[in-house]
Amino acid sequence: MEFQHIRLEVEPDGVAVLTVNRPERRNALSHQTVREMGQVVEAIARREGVGASIRALIITGSGDKAFVSGADIEELSRLTPVEGYEYTRQGQAVLNALEALPVPVIAAVNGYALGGGCELALACHIRLACPEARFGQPEVRLGIIPGYGGTQRLPRIIGKGRALEWILTGAHYTAEEAYRIGLVNRIVPRERLLDEAKALARQILANGPVAVRLALRAVQEGLEMPLEMGLLHEASLFALTTATEDMREGTRAFLEKREPRFQGR
Repeated sequence: MEFQHIRLEVEPDGVAVLTVNRPERRNALSHQTVREMGQVVEAIARREGVGASIRALIITGSGDKAFVSGADIEELSRLTPVEGYEYTRQGQAVLNALEALPVPVIAAVNGYALGGGCELALACHIRLACPEARFGQPEVRLGIIPGYGGTQRLPRIIGKGRALEWILTGAHYTAEEAYRIGLVNRIVPRERLLDEAKALARQILANGPVAVRLALRAVQEGLEMPLEMGLLHEASLFALTTATEDMREGTRAFLEKREPRFQGR
């Protein structure tokens, strides 16, 4: 794959770093940027090409100013209503597919995560941020509303009242505030941010691959169900794990007081 607006680096153990690479525009999400991200996400979902070797995905931004500063305002300003609908649906589709990936997705927020950048971080499974990071959904300041899932994911993560304050004021919030309300999992010094994200990814990858994949499914799909249906879904996925070689290896290793050797089946 060749890209103009992103970089993709895959390490031998399958930990991949996708860097939004438009530092001159503070890594704003252009149509091309979103399309290229979608190509990577699709390759991982289908286990095709470079995606077949990716076991965990870290998303960050280039430079020391921005994770993703938002949408490309120059592109945005020219949209007609029909184009606006298509624009949001394209972005929503990519972020939906990102969130649904069967591998852990970690946002390493190294600066401004505003508008579409905040929405990109929301679609990741886990979020780490440096102290200088800033979050917000400032779309109302431009006379529009969030269009890449912010009005839906933000309330699910931080609660309706707080999300409405964020969305209706368009204010920016510090990494400390984002951590306090549960949007951010950890605050890490910028110089250690990517290493910490990789260490977290490897901690997850040391566990049973099938179990990690099904745990992701249980949480992501269960949140969209009533509690009782979610519990039934969890029970079904738990039952699937009991049929795996990984389950037998994991329990045997525990009883034998040794590290498990998972095979992902």
